Amino acid sequence: MTVSGISLEDFRNYARAEAVFHPGVNVIAGENAQGKTNLLEAVQYLSSASSHRARYDRELIRHGADHAFLKGKVASRGRPLVLEAALHRGARRQLRSNGVKLKTAGELSGLLTTVLFCPEDLYLIREGAEARRRFLDSCICQLRPRYAQALAEYKRLYQHKTRILKDSGEYPGLLSTLDDFSLRMAQCGAVLIHYRAHFVKRLVGTAPPIHADCSGGRERLGLRYETVSAVTDPEAGPKAILPQLMAHQEAHREAELAARSCLSGPHKDELAVEIDGKAAKHYASQGQTRTAALALKLAARDIFRQETEEWPVLLLDDVLSELDQRRQEFVLNRITSGQVFITCCEEEKLTRLRDGKAFRVTDGTLAEMCLKTMFS
Repeated sequence: MTVSGISLEDFRNYARAEAVFHPGVNVIAGENAQGKTNLLEAVQYLSSASSHRARYDRELIRHGADHAFLKGKVASRGRPLVLEAALHRGARRQLRSNGVKLKTAGELSGLLTTVLFCPEDLYLIREGAEARRRFLDSCICQLRPRYAQALAEYKRLYQHKTRILKDSGEYPGLLSTLDDFSLRMAQCGAVLIHYRAHFVKRLVGTAPPIHADCSGGRERLGLRYETVSAVTDPEAGPKAILPQLMAHQEAHREAELAARSCLSGPHKDELAVEIDGKAAKHYASQGQTRTAALALKLAARDIFRQETEEWPVLLLDDVLSELDQRRQEFVLNRITSGQVFITCCEEEKLTRLRDGKAFRVTDGTLAEMCLKTMFS
């Protein structure tokens, strides 16, 4: 799976930009705040219609512009694709694949898969459960269209139910709609739990060996999926999970009314990470948490490869500068296959790379250069 080229118009700080990429390594060099991360963000957006840095699409539109356009030429599962996204201020975005309009972002699932690793991800283990849920959601949405649709609907329903609970004191009539929202949330939530449980099961089989390799076998990584306590078997089908979720909601109904908030559900799920049997977020050192984060990201890449029989596009956003030399070498040794984009400010960290392309970014303009020349 590769992105052979991209065209941008009024995206972030790019007024207009075009680039043809190498199927292997692509080094994106330049000083800070010139647009290196924005380029990776554009590739990520074409794969998932989402950004790791922006909550709203309007944040991606260049200052002073009303629209932004992205177009990527992709090779996926033996066929060429042209993926397009048109973003507008005050209007809904439009997504297209080979000219065909997509109704939802979920239809992008499987067309272009990417794994992004940025400096913030090095703190994935230490952050709250929400960060690890985002990691799971980002991975599963690219593989399972049904999951992406259920997640979007669950978030919408959660916002509505939360508003009903908060406003019920002033407007008691709103409570007549509460049961309907709870039922629909349980239906979507059962789908989320099912797919999350199965993805974590695959992580359990993939991430620990990577972690052991990186740590020299000195540490043992443990992963565990934690969800609503009433769900006896998270790996069961959504139909089996649904009544358990509904019973749990009913048991917490009075507590939710008193607290005026949604107290339980998959929006509180956790991916528990342990090092040698101890909770990593409480007891692991900085080096241990970074190794665990590396293992999770590289495991996701391997799972995508198993699922699609193609390597996903790997986006490394200035990660190497945050790693010590041993971990840098570990990452570089594992990216010899598939297409990789690496941003950096310190080119000397990448001198071992000789096959690929290099681009220098200066204030939103791209200039292609020879990779060997960059390091000579």
